[in-house]
Amino acid sequence: METPLITGAFALLLITISLLQPLARRLGLAPSVLLATVGTMIGILAIYLRYTAETNVFNAIADVFINPPLDAEMILYIFLPILLFQTALTLDIRRIMEDIGPILLMAIVAVFVATAFIGLALYPLALVFSLKDISLIACLLLGSIVATTDPVAVVAIFRDIGAPARLGRIVEGESLLNDAAAIVIFVILLHMLTGQQTLSINEAVIAFCRSFAGGVIVGALLGRIAVALLPIMRDIPLAQVTLSLALPYGTYVLSDQFADVSAVVAVVCAGTVFNFYGPARIQPAIWQFLHAVWEQISFWAASLIFLLSAILIPRFVEGFTPVDILLLLVVIIAALAARAVVIFGLLPVLSVFKMGQSVNSKFKTVMLWGGMRGAVTLTLALSVSEHAALSEEVSDFVTKLATGFVLFTLLVYGTSLKPLIRLLGLDQLNARDEAFRTQFLALSLSDVRHGLETAAKAYHIGPEVTAQVLKDYEDRAAAAAAETDKLAELKDWDRVRIGLIALADREQQLVLEHFHEKTISGRAVSRFLTLTGRTGDLTRSDGRSGYNKATRQPLKFDLSFRLAQALQRRLRITRPLAIRLADRFEFLLVYRILADELIVFCNEQIRPLLGDRVGDILQDTLAIRQDETLQAIDALRLQYPDYADALEAQFLRKTGVRLEETTYDDAKAQMLIGTELHRDLLQDVERARRACHTRPALDLGLKTRELVSAHPLFADLPPKQKKAIRRMMRPQFATPGELLIRKGDRGDAAYFIASGAVEVRTPTHAVRLGRGDVFGEIALMTGGRRSADVVALGYCQLLSLGAQDFKDLMAQHEELRDHVIALAKKRRFMNTNDDTLDMDDPVLSVFAGALSTSHEDRETAASGEDTPVDAPEAAENAAEDSAAEVESKSPETKDPAPVDAPDAKDPAASKNAEENTADQKTGTA
Repeated sequence: METPLITGAFALLLITISLLQPLARRLGLAPSVLLATVGTMIGILAIYLRYTAETNVFNAIADVFINPPLDAEMILYIFLPILLFQTALTLDIRRIMEDIGPILLMAIVAVFVATAFIGLALYPLALVFSLKDISLIACLLLGSIVATTDPVAVVAIFRDIGAPARLGRIVEGESLLNDAAAIVIFVILLHMLTGQQTLSINEAVIAFCRSFAGGVIVGALLGRIAVALLPIMRDIPLAQVTLSLALPYGTYVLSDQFADVSAVVAVVCAGTVFNFYGPARIQPAIWQFLHAVWEQISFWAASLIFLLSAILIPRFVEGFTPVDILLLLVVIIAALAARAVVIFGLLPVLSVFKMGQSVNSKFKTVMLWGGMRGAVTLTLALSVSEHAALSEEVSDFVTKLATGFVLFTLLVYGTSLKPLIRLLGLDQLNARDEAFRTQFLALSLSDVRHGLETAAKAYHIGPEVTAQVLKDYEDRAAAAAAETDKLAELKDWDRVRIGLIALADREQQLVLEHFHEKTISGRAVSRFLTLTGRTGDLTRSDGRSGYNKATRQPLKFDLSFRLAQALQRRLRITRPLAIRLADRFEFLLVYRILADELIVFCNEQIRPLLGDRVGDILQDTLAIRQDETLQAIDALRLQYPDYADALEAQFLRKTGVRLEETTYDDAKAQMLIGTELHRDLLQDVERARRACHTRPALDLGLKTRELVSAHPLFADLPPKQKKAIRRMMRPQFATPGELLIRKGDRGDAAYFIASGAVEVRTPTHAVRLGRGDVFGEIALMTGGRRSADVVALGYCQLLSLGAQDFKDLMAQHEELRDHVIALAKKRRFMNTNDDTLDMDDPVLSVFAGALSTSHEDRETAASGEDTPVDAPEAAENAAEDSAAEVESKSPETKDPAPVDAPDAKDPAASKNAEENTADQKTGTA
């Protein structure tokens, strides 16, 4: 086949694709529907021209279309990696995770259900009609092929009519993952059908899981490697785009040919990782350029694979018989039934178990009717038709029914989906949005009219021409103003919801503006965009409560932070915790700035639209959010003031660099400076930007040496004893509100506060402890359970000491032991409101006495005196002497006056403790 003919045919296909786009828009159809129709017509025309007896002129070009130079394997290798990677690249991963339950159900469970429904429905008919070589495996193979859905047509329709964004996310996420699941099942069944593998059901499930999990691992690894290489190509966008193009192809080949795992899953996972981490390694403008290039490449790939597959349809359906029509009807009914079972039967179960947001019935109906099949199904069918190990009967059976089903879904579902959405009213504005539209339109047209008047005066345009142009705007503004009473008819909570939705949308725009101006790092922008999107969704569904819930969520500590904290506590690995804490610091500072800008937007834009009453409510909502954000920042600033100053200085430097760049760009646009000078100035700007974009490292201050040396209890100890204590201690980082000790638990450690403050909470009162205090020691001394809850009031640096190490420490240091015993007695008074409690707990006394006796034993042994082995009375007397000695110590020795001492904070608690002490002494006497 000559190269010029192939090139010419390729050019004709590209021209056809380009001309069909405006035609599809004019006809109101999805482009994929037209591509399939025109491709089928091209296939029919090619067959006619090739085999007609009237002329031989077109035989050569017709052969190109009848027997294209690309087989099924080449089509899969050339086009499929691009389609999968681009879909993963455009998805909002964090928003997808909010609907991961419905997506996984539709993507994986639905594939198994569809495969089973179709296979089990066809197999009895294959037996009835005595279809040769059509086994159950062949029927299931067909089911796996038609189980894949194509989101291109459906999402195009959604965007065209303005369907809810969440509906599009679910459909796109479903298609991305169900392609992977269906192809894995297809490969396993094809190997079983051709005799390459003989697997039982359990072995097939294990093979599926191994292939799927292996693809995830390989894809994630290669994706991270590609992301790590991006900074090497800094400021070279063409090189970075080229690397992104090599990633899906390399991943597909490596997974399929060498790693023996699912290549489809690997490409999807690589694209997801690249999408998740890439923005932090690429400048915003380059990331947008990369997306634009990939959108063009994906458009070519999707259109070509659709057109090439459709051209082969006439060959696939050749010789269609009435039995084939009956089988096709069975496939259609079984596929629709399987999808209905999953959507209407299994999807509500997820909402019952709180595994995802609920999906309303209208959405479910659209999802049911939107299960169109496309290029992947046709390509898999083509691969079956070309497989040498399959019999002709099996190949014809699969290709005919798969092709017929694709045509049915495109021509029936594709043409009727848009009317269905309109019938359900999903393309219409609700009453709130319609009322807001009229109010906004009235104000906007009024502003435009004033702007035109100013422009007419500035350009010296005559009043007659100006009045003629202004009349149209005056009429439209008057018509909109006549309908603004709709907004007044709405309840306050409806208008508040409108305002909050506007705030959420404006916040998303502010995030993009900061990202474009490079004052927000790529590391943080994806999180902010996810947050603003979730805020908008929850506000639309739950109103003000949803807005508050969404805006308060990022102030909490997420799972990744808790995992980093666990690494620090269990393994003493501090770097992940330092990174997460620095991320939180940066996030909160930007979050505060966004809230300030939203307050200005609310007063200047929303208040005139919705009125002062709603404006005040929105102002209060933003003020509460601002206060909570400032509290979170102050808690961090209290612990790390220097780092807070460094981050604020960094943000200010970023703003300065952006202003400097804007100044140079404006001067260049106004021709004040030339291209060479502008380029030289921008080089200086880029160097300054790189310098200020390196975030300062955060030192958590969790070095045991420094914490022990700074703690008041250990400050005066000799260096040798400090070193011994350091070996026993474990540094621990606590967050505000964290429950450090739970009442009723067994005591396993005591805690020494190096910085920060905690609160001991009892049923009757609360006691605050600060730097230099100890808590958790009572349960270790008594052997009992915890007597109160202890909660961190802010970020705390603690030194934890295990039970046995605590006892050893007390035995080795008499002064420290006496101090801790005094604190323990005082704390037990604080933790109880029971006047009859016997405070001289025999366990505590024996503990103190045993330690004292142990100390005396060592002195006796040193002096050569004998010590009796069994001396309980001596131990008891020693305990009483020790308790009396503690009681007789000066106030300075007994109470080191901790920060936020309870008697200063709670006089009633102090009085209570004194009364309990007097009662206890009387009872002891």
